[in-house]
Amino acid sequence: MGGGGDAGGGGTQDVSNLGGFTGWAADLMVSLGSAGVGLITLLETVFPPVPSEVVLPLAGYLIGRDRLPLPGVVIAATAGSLLGALVFYGLAAKLGADRARRAVGRIPLMREEDADRATDWFQRHGRFAVFTGRLVPGVRSLVSLPAGATRMPLLSFCLFTLLGSLLWNSLLIGAGLLLSSRWREVEKYSTVLDVVVIGAIVVMIAAGVVRKVRATHR
Repeated sequence: MGGGGDAGGGGTQDVSNLGGFTGWAADLMVSLGSAGVGLITLLETVFPPVPSEVVLPLAGYLIGRDRLPLPGVVIAATAGSLLGALVFYGLAAKLGADRARRAVGRIPLMREEDADRATDWFQRHGRFAVFTGRLVPGVRSLVSLPAGATRMPLLSFCLFTLLGSLLWNSLLIGAGLLLSSRWREVEKYSTVLDVVVIGAIVVMIAAGVVRKVRATHR
């Protein structure tokens, strides 16, 4: 955080030289502050092709250059994730599973099979899948669909979504903050991060199954 001297120099120049979607995201975050991060995270949740693995580490980099506040960014990113998840939840609750699945197939770079994968995850892990699903690639956004279609209690849905989103967003923002100007490298290692998180989830689920089996035998 001691990079205040760079805030008006090297850090800003790095951001201004970015192009494409990343450049647009950087400009939005610098212009709107934490609200810009929340808006982008909302878009990322509703349109999964938007790369959170790039945007949130960039936000962490901007925090390190004193361009954004850390608490505000984490809160805004998590709120954006929740709002985006509620969009899919409401869509499935209103249209039903099949029509929501077809609607997903119309989103650019997404397929109906992506919704099927999220539904399978939800069926195998129950309500807890809303928390773990926020940490799993390919399931992260669309796990809200089966939750909405089955009318999962809204309070539970919001709680699990907030917790999962807070964890995932904090990991990416923190990685960008720690790597500073090398924030782009987070995307390269996001797959490794996914594997570590999924491994932890599998261990947690396995431990729960073992406890249930032992309790049954007793």
